[in-house]
Amino acid sequence: MTYEIKDAESGTTYIGRDDESIFGAMHKSGRSIFKGGCEGGGCGICKVKILEGEYVTFKIMSRRHVTEEEESQGIVLACCVKPSSNILLEKA
Repeated sequence: MTYEIKDAESGTTYIGRDDESIFGAMHKSGRSIFKGGCEGGGCGICKVKILEGEYVTFKIMSRRHVTEEEESQGIVLACCVKPSSNILLEKA
């Protein structure tokens, strides 16, 4: 399935599949809000807050970049989560 991933700040919308990371969907568009990243959960460049929507965590996020408390508030690394609904997010 495909879902809309929207950046709340710019209003830019990306199309993401449920089998790819949110980071991957943004990156493949060529308009990503991130200039780079390791895509492995270790660098923290793609830290976002999910404001609306559902997602699945499929990679371990470095606790240096996302604490358990932050994760419980929807703050995640975009390279470690996949959309399972339309997503509204902002850079964290």
